[in-house]
Amino acid sequence: MSYKFIPTKVHGVLDYIVAVVLLATPFVFGFADMGGPAVIMPMVLGAGLILYSLLTRYEWGIFKVISMPYHLIFDVVASLFLIASPFLFGFYTMEPTVWLPHVLGGIAVIAVVIFSQTQPGEGGVYKS
Repeated sequence: MSYKFIPTKVHGVLDYIVAVVLLATPFVFGFADMGGPAVIMPMVLGAGLILYSLLTRYEWGIFKVISMPYHLIFDVVASLFLIASPFLFGFYTMEPTVWLPHVLGGIAVIAVVIFSQTQPGEGGVYKS
């Protein structure tokens, strides 16, 4: 049995959920009013995730331009940037409710990537 047990169909649903969570993070955790990189990072990465998800060749993509392996690379790069952002931009010294969602969110997405299948239909019937 492969350790890649998350089908692309499930990964796609998670993409859009994570994108909305990223966009909402500054408001949910109460740091939207502070502005700056702590607020901008999750919002830009959330909007970017929606964009490249719409462009991905999987069940939830509309335009089907980007292959799933490249999508997963984008996920990892964006997640690493999200994890590093508190340290790159200096807001790691603030309350944990400001910087910890960035770190934990990035780690969670990397975990999803590790267990995600790289081709639509590996565990089902969809093939593009």
